[in-house]
Amino acid sequence: MTDDLEHDNARHTEKMKKKKAAREKILAGKTIEKGLIIVHTGKGKGKSTAAFGMVMRHIGHGLRVAVVQFVKGAWETGERDVLEHFPDLVTIKAMGEGFTWETQDRERDIASAREAWEQAKLFIADPSYKLVMMDELNIVLRYDYLPLEEVLEVLRNKPADKHVVITGRNAREELIELADLVTEMEQIKHPFRSGVKAQVGIEF
Repeated sequence: MTDDLEHDNARHTEKMKKKKAAREKILAGKTIEKGLIIVHTGKGKGKSTAAFGMVMRHIGHGLRVAVVQFVKGAWETGERDVLEHFPDLVTIKAMGEGFTWETQDRERDIASAREAWEQAKLFIADPSYKLVMMDELNIVLRYDYLPLEEVLEVLRNKPADKHVVITGRNAREELIELADLVTEMEQIKHPFRSGVKAQVGIEF
């Protein structure tokens, strides 16, 4: 080993020691444990996928999860098929009828959103569930199918240890303000723009 390489390695080791010490100092000050309100929004792909990743983590730890799908109920999805293999840990309610341009019936969309929301409220109140995922709730709120303040009030008063994950484009600013963790998925490239259709295992 050359002197220059030994010097570089020693400098790297010292730098990493300092980083580790700084990281440990930061972590030592993080002592709060609480249920989080998590929002995945933005035009990029991956909002529901990331939320389902959290669902899988909870399953891995033996924690019960509830999923309410506000829009994608009419779709056959791979994640739904997987989750049905864990009936003791996961309750999934696919209650939507598709996107608004598919139903073309505002009153029906509002009724469907209300039914899904009433179910979601029951899951949030149920202490046996550690996490509740509300897939595409942001779309419902964007079109005013549910009163925003009603949703915010339930979230403000949720059980202290309950995690709630909300997905969908165009998250309302009031929801973003209330949330503990917000991620915006940014679209840089998408195959749909090149004529590639939605595919099994990628989109559903």
